[in-house]
Amino acid sequence: MKTTKKVNVGGVIVGGGESVKIQSMCTTKTQDVGKTVEQILSLERAGCEIIRVSVLDEYDAAAIKRIKEQINIPLVADIHFSSRLAVLAIENGVDKVRINPGNIGGEEHIRLVADCIKAHNIPVRVGSNTGSLEKEFLHKYGKNERSLVESALKSASYFEKCGVNDIVLSVKASDVPLTVKAYKYLSSLCDYPLHIGVTEAGTEEMAVVKSSAALGALLLDGIGDTLRISITDDPAKEIRAARRLLRAVGLDKNFVNVISCPTCGRCGWESMQLARKVTALTEDIGKPLKIAVMGCVVNGPGEAADCDIGIAGSKDYCVIFRRGEIMRKVAPDNAEEEFLKEIHKLINDG
Repeated sequence: MKTTKKVNVGGVIVGGGESVKIQSMCTTKTQDVGKTVEQILSLERAGCEIIRVSVLDEYDAAAIKRIKEQINIPLVADIHFSSRLAVLAIENGVDKVRINPGNIGGEEHIRLVADCIKAHNIPVRVGSNTGSLEKEFLHKYGKNERSLVESALKSASYFEKCGVNDIVLSVKASDVPLTVKAYKYLSSLCDYPLHIGVTEAGTEEMAVVKSSAALGALLLDGIGDTLRISITDDPAKEIRAARRLLRAVGLDKNFVNVISCPTCGRCGWESMQLARKVTALTEDIGKPLKIAVMGCVVNGPGEAADCDIGIAGSKDYCVIFRRGEIMRKVAPDNAEEEFLKEIHKLINDG
């Protein structure tokens, strides 16, 4: 993991070799305090560590104070087109502001926001994306990694000139190859902590695929200090997808890793059904365990020899094994019940 600067976002540290933080964004109207708080608390329970809300007018900005009183994770204000709203959001207690260099209004407006940021000792995320690039760089380079990166760095330099050093950068695109190229280029030029994500990634299935392809590549290359998997759906799905991604790339090891084969013609019992049940049962258990559900006894115990517990079967019998050693045989009709008992025992007894 590349070591970047540390930035304190409302008590949550981003960068500096700390764990990659999971973010999401509310879909509610921010001025509807009740619904917004309800959604944030739900996202907290799912594992969200930083939450962002839209600030479209002064009513949204004013609502921040009441929202902050009722939640437990840092709150970020998403600002477009208005330095005045950024100032109002900060004065109402937001933990970070996110601005877009392409539409905040130039150096004069950045200075106004910077002065308020310094007065309240909070960080800023400067986020460029392909939908709102600064015209200077769009005309010079077109929509590519250079225009994204140079747009973000130019705005960051304005904040630096104003004495703001707690800066997080992002350079999002909806195109996977461009996203990867942009973040790699940005990472080579600075040591700011980076918020990584694919913007406008789409509905759940495609959004997860696109985000996993781009963010997985970056994380495996040591790039990324905080992330959001953007999904056009319930934001709780973003949190679940982000947790799974961090597990898949080895950045979160405190979970139950369920491995299962895709099955083939040799499978003579309901291993797919059991694999789904075991995955659902262990999804939220924070123990570093490895469980295998294998379709057949031909390769199952050997392929899953490093698992804490596993099962493999045939139409005549199933075997439950630990660390590749067979414990006992069970009938296929009783396999699910017996294996789930063993899992409960393993989880509860350690």
